[in-house]
Amino acid sequence: MNQLLVPLPAVATHQGTFESLVLAPGAFAALGGACRWRSAELVLIAPATGAIEARLAGWLAQETGAAVHLVTTPADARALAPAAHRYVVATEGLTALPGEVALTLEGGWPALLPALRAQGRRAVVTRKTHETDIRIELTLDGTGQAQIRTGLGFFDHMLDQLARHGGFDLTLETRGDLHVDEHHTVEDTALALGEAFAQALADKRGLARYGFTLPMDDALAQVALDFGGRPWLVWQVTFRRERIGDVPTELFSHFFKSFADAARCNLNIQAQGENEHHLIESIFKAWARALKMAVRVEGEALPTTKGVL
Repeated sequence: MNQLLVPLPAVATHQGTFESLVLAPGAFAALGGACRWRSAELVLIAPATGAIEARLAGWLAQETGAAVHLVTTPADARALAPAAHRYVVATEGLTALPGEVALTLEGGWPALLPALRAQGRRAVVTRKTHETDIRIELTLDGTGQAQIRTGLGFFDHMLDQLARHGGFDLTLETRGDLHVDEHHTVEDTALALGEAFAQALADKRGLARYGFTLPMDDALAQVALDFGGRPWLVWQVTFRRERIGDVPTELFSHFFKSFADAARCNLNIQAQGENEHHLIESIFKAWARALKMAVRVEGEALPTTKGVL
């Protein structure tokens, strides 16, 4: 049986037909550059048809331009495979059928999961109403890069703290009816952002779940959260000013309530301080750090005794 080994980070040019293309763990990043089956269909054999497997199927479709069929048994693959230009992709050992290319992962399916989770915890959310038009791109395992534009300078500054202190890559643009007031812009941005976190976390398998106390000069903020599927907000913060920058202070609690509802998380925020700019900035920074802790992947198990989050 002919085999082609593509170890990371090498990218090979694949023009021939191989009975088996064996990928070293993590080498799926090289697959997109190595193999371009623009007129092909792929049959992906995986242990299950859950969120992780669907993510792999979507990634293969995006990178190769091919239609991807997700199945769980070799028998299902054999029923689909005879069509022309249809290749089998196996995440566990599979004997290649004549005229096919079988892609297998060296080390088996478990070796693929960490790489899949690292590159796949991403979400793109759009939300459009008569009041706001929002687009968010979020990568949980990022480098803290942010491009924020909401029309509210101070709000942009706070959301930038989320990306930089949480280690998330965040592109966020909100066009809201600021000629009316700031309410819809802040509320709908929170709802879309919460939905982005919910989508990026997928099935939450291996999730740390919990997360931070952070001082900033005279201010001290404590933010605790749990991605347990039950939305709730506890808000123990008092402002004396009506506005900070161009944002009414009454909207901050509403922002976090909307985020908790959309992200399906429990959020407990307590803070005190003299300087109110420091007060709210310490809250956003502590929230970012709590999120960074909570979205960590610590294993493969679902972190609950209920069986679902």
